[in-house]
Amino acid sequence: MDRLEFQPTQKTPYVLLDPAGTLRFRGRSIPEDVSLFYEDILDWVIAFASSPPAKTTVDIEMEYLNSGTSKYMLRLLKKLKEVESDGYGLHINWVYEAGDDDILERGEYYASILDLEINFVEVE
Repeated sequence: MDRLEFQPTQKTPYVLLDPAGTLRFRGRSIPEDVSLFYEDILDWVIAFASSPPAKTTVDIEMEYLNSGTSKYMLRLLKKLKEVESDGYGLHINWVYEAGDDDILERGEYYASILDLEINFVEVE
């Protein structure tokens, strides 16, 4: 499994997918074609979840997610929950700016609907 890294653009976030167990999503996600951007990422996560390392750390630091991105983020987190359900370590950090209630609430929604433990980190 290869390490994937996508540099950010004005419409897409920085993404790092490392098979050693580090996944990072950072920035703004408003791609014109959400499926085109996230389908390869979802495929990678599906393959990763079938044979994960002992511990996986996911850092999510999004400024904005459009509705299409939100659906893919839910699918990604649902697949990653399987890693935890299979007995592997999973640590998710949801980083949000102080006062950005929309991003905080989005993370809380994912945690609630997926029954997933997420560490919420407020930054200035």
